[in-house]
Amino acid sequence: MLGRVVSQFWCGAASACATKLALEKYATAVHVINAFVADEDTDNRRFLVDCEKWFGVPIVVLRDEKYGASAANVWRKRRFIVSRNGAPCSKALKRNVLNKYHQADDLIVLGYTADPRDADRLDRFIDANPETRVWAPLIEAGMTKRDCFARVNGAGIELPRMYRLGYHNANCPKCPKGGMGYWNKIRVDFPENFEEMAQLQDELGPSSYFFRDRKTGSRISLRMLPPDAGRFTDEQPFECGAVCEWPNADASAADRGGE
Repeated sequence: MLGRVVSQFWCGAASACATKLALEKYATAVHVINAFVADEDTDNRRFLVDCEKWFGVPIVVLRDEKYGASAANVWRKRRFIVSRNGAPCSKALKRNVLNKYHQADDLIVLGYTADPRDADRLDRFIDANPETRVWAPLIEAGMTKRDCFARVNGAGIELPRMYRLGYHNANCPKCPKGGMGYWNKIRVDFPENFEEMAQLQDELGPSSYFFRDRKTGSRISLRMLPPDAGRFTDEQPFECGAVCEWPNADASAADRGGE
């Protein structure tokens, strides 16, 4: 017996297309779930509503209560923002919330694409969760991230604003996994988010600084970040799902604090 097919929808193009493929194959057996995060760009909710119409089934929106679904609250209460193992907000606001919904025999639909890097990420996920039944329909169908953009556009749905601003994913527009170029882009596109994170670093102190000065090796806060530091177009894309991971830990280690 098939049981439940649970698709994790992250308000991005890949998870949207993975969900659509799941619905085309399993129809009413599919449960579509989303973990609400208050820090996401508001246009993500518009995208969710549009996709819900496209799917033809309701999306079950789950919400963390302990931290008020706020990444900033997680960082403040946990007294750290990010470490070499990732950021605590993904586990607190997404993984823990979704795990409460899952049942042992669920088939979990994951939005990993046919792009080479995602195949490696799927392998790591399976290795870390051997007891979980997973299905990656985009990899099975040979669909890349670009293919997902095309299918969403073909359905008449406008992509989330984060994509339209040039970001690789529809993550929260203040993700601590971003590089120097990312944060300088946030400084321009979302100055209020840049200032909010800078104030949080002021509060938590040097242990919360993301980067190190390449010449001196000393930690630097966002307030110390030169406006021309980094090159966003050269930085590795990063995801934010139920599992938080660095885009390229080896390449970023020299520039980050806490490494």
